[in-house]
Amino acid sequence: MPRFLPPLLCGFALLVGAVPARAQALPGYQNTFSWSRERIGENHLRLVGGVELEQTDTKIFADEVELFLDENRAIATGNVLFTQGANRIAADRADFNTATRLGTFYNARGIANVQPPRQQPRAGGVAPPPIVGQDNDVYFFGETVEKIGPKKYKIINGGFSTCVQPTPRWSLTAGTVILNIDHYTVLKEPTLMVKGVPLLYLPFPVYYPTKKEDRATGFLIPTYGITTLRGQQLHNAFFWAIDRSQDATIEHEFYSKVGQGLAGEYRYNYGGIDAGNLQAHFLDQHEATYDQGDGTTKPVPGSRSFDLRGGLNQLLPGNLRARANVSYFSSIVTNQTYNTNVNDASRNNRTYGGNVVGAFGGYGLNATFDRTEYFYTTTDSALTGSAPRVSLTRNERPLFGTPLYFSATGEFVDILRQTNSSGTSVDTGLTRLDFTPTIRFPFKKWQWFTVNSSLSWRDTYYTKSYDPATVGPGQTPVEIDEHLSRRFFTVQTQITGPVFNRIWDTPDNGYAEKFKHTIEPTLTVQRTSSIDNYSFIVPLEGTDSIVGGASQYTYGLGNHLYAKRRSTIPGSPGLSREIVSVDVSQSYYSDQRSSLVDQQYASSFTAGGAPSNFSPIALSVRAMPSTDVNTTMRAEFDARYHSLRTISAYATYSWTNRVQTTATWSKQFLIPELSGFNVPANLSDSVGVSTNVRTMDNRFGGLYSFNYDLAHKTMVQEQITGFYNAQCCGIAFQYQSYNFSGLSSVPIPSDHRFFMSFTLAGLGNFSPFNGALGGAR
Repeated sequence: MPRFLPPLLCGFALLVGAVPARAQALPGYQNTFSWSRERIGENHLRLVGGVELEQTDTKIFADEVELFLDENRAIATGNVLFTQGANRIAADRADFNTATRLGTFYNARGIANVQPPRQQPRAGGVAPPPIVGQDNDVYFFGETVEKIGPKKYKIINGGFSTCVQPTPRWSLTAGTVILNIDHYTVLKEPTLMVKGVPLLYLPFPVYYPTKKEDRATGFLIPTYGITTLRGQQLHNAFFWAIDRSQDATIEHEFYSKVGQGLAGEYRYNYGGIDAGNLQAHFLDQHEATYDQGDGTTKPVPGSRSFDLRGGLNQLLPGNLRARANVSYFSSIVTNQTYNTNVNDASRNNRTYGGNVVGAFGGYGLNATFDRTEYFYTTTDSALTGSAPRVSLTRNERPLFGTPLYFSATGEFVDILRQTNSSGTSVDTGLTRLDFTPTIRFPFKKWQWFTVNSSLSWRDTYYTKSYDPATVGPGQTPVEIDEHLSRRFFTVQTQITGPVFNRIWDTPDNGYAEKFKHTIEPTLTVQRTSSIDNYSFIVPLEGTDSIVGGASQYTYGLGNHLYAKRRSTIPGSPGLSREIVSVDVSQSYYSDQRSSLVDQQYASSFTAGGAPSNFSPIALSVRAMPSTDVNTTMRAEFDARYHSLRTISAYATYSWTNRVQTTATWSKQFLIPELSGFNVPANLSDSVGVSTNVRTMDNRFGGLYSFNYDLAHKTMVQEQITGFYNAQCCGIAFQYQSYNFSGLSSVPIPSDHRFFMSFTLAGLGNFSPFNGALGGAR
């Protein structure tokens, strides 16, 4: 026998003797595993070497486990791992109850899974399935971790983080932590650690939401800012998740230079379009002094102001629907200097109103209240609106089985009109009652040529009128409380055609497989009977300015280009869409006064000059070659002086959801002979650009926007916003420069603003009421 055979046989014997002790299953366990098992007492066992215990959904792994069967107790040591469902705890040592699955883990760390709730269906609806990837994990650690409930842990000298990665970027630590999964976690005197460095210590208990719902009641991460006008500022907010359909946010603002503010927002959404929101803001500013840059200072007295914004859309009983809106400020100066959004900051009107609409059989009801006040200076304003306006409409229906159609509209309105100048208010409002029946005859025998004719009669009653003694050349009409009735007929014919079409089949074209070009001439002829008391009517709205005994001809030409593009879905037919449209139109008036009140042309009201038989020529162009590009342009050309009056352009570009760009431009042209366009200082010329860029995973992104006044060569505002989102934290910042030139009520020529906010996984942040950081994701 060779010499090496005895050692080989000995090694084989040792290997056979090391067979794992997978003996009879222990009471209460589905499976047990260990390399050796020692019975110390009747109910006392010691399992050694790669121990594995399985009990329903719970598994225990350790180097060594002592079991006390009569006490349902297990003491595990060495590389302890406790798993229950998707949750697990790793520790050096553990002492736990095998019946309750509760116990204490020493020098432990673990992960607990927070799953979103399954959405409950509404009546008659279906609950949507849970979305994969919405689960959240909570990583926790401590010198001792005591499992005191199914998803509740008491941590001593440890903490937790929702940033689950090998080295969490942030964590909250404390001497005592009560971690309650699917609820709130309580930390006593916590410290916020970022990259292992203490960043924030709070000397009081803190509640942190570790709930399964997307929204949880609690404080939001503060936003820091600094501006030239209001100094350093800190925005703190508290979010209240009232229920799944309602929530509220309360915000406190601190300004180092001027004082403090308080804001709140309430939102509700009961599905569909039944939703609403209301934002309120109060600003308490104390007296402040500003350096003028020339060695002098300018004091600004303290003030208090508020701002309300909101809207709702709600279904009411009886087939009615209610809508309401408010955009109201108490101080236009605060509105112009507080908001970062250029549209809000440049707004010179405050408004609120409501509307109720409904349909009953063949009738429609519309009741509206609205009130809008336009400011020309900080104190001078003009008030417009209706309180209320109620209209009842009889929907169009065939008349006695003929090709004629009949409809009627009645309206009652209490018109609000008031001017406030130099502390004096003048009320010029009145009440108007209007009734208009209409008979219409459509001619649609040929698709390429249609004629739509109508005859209407109008009877209008006014509670006020102009004093006849004050109406005449060179006189200013005076309004008196003398009622007036106006009656007239209007005959109108709308002609479209003949329509010319041409189609090109382009199967080899890379853009579209077919193109269609349409040319549509249009002509509208309208004749209004004479109105004998026209000069005595108080013209508050467009319908009051209708000129009687006059004819109007509106003629135009429309060009439309359509493309049938191939579907991106295999086997699906191509889709046709309009890619370019060009429309040109003009009106001729037999009575030149009609040119001053025609609402089809925006520059007619701006001109304010001598009347004309011809309107400006209106050109409208729209191009939408794809869903990513959309451009529009409108221009009005003065036919008398052969010059452009106005031009405006709007363009948008979107590349998936990663690049979105918007550009606008508007300009009024100088026409020395035309009143309203002959003063260069009063003409506007401005351009605005906004670009939003971000990566597909939303990790990096930014927004840049500016508004430039070309007429005065002034940058109105310039803004840059950027954000960076890591796996479980992020940062957002915004810088803006806003020009206050021309606003004598503002103590500085421009305001430089900077805002910054952090994001932590599981914690929400917010955009302050002034709109800062609104472009950050």
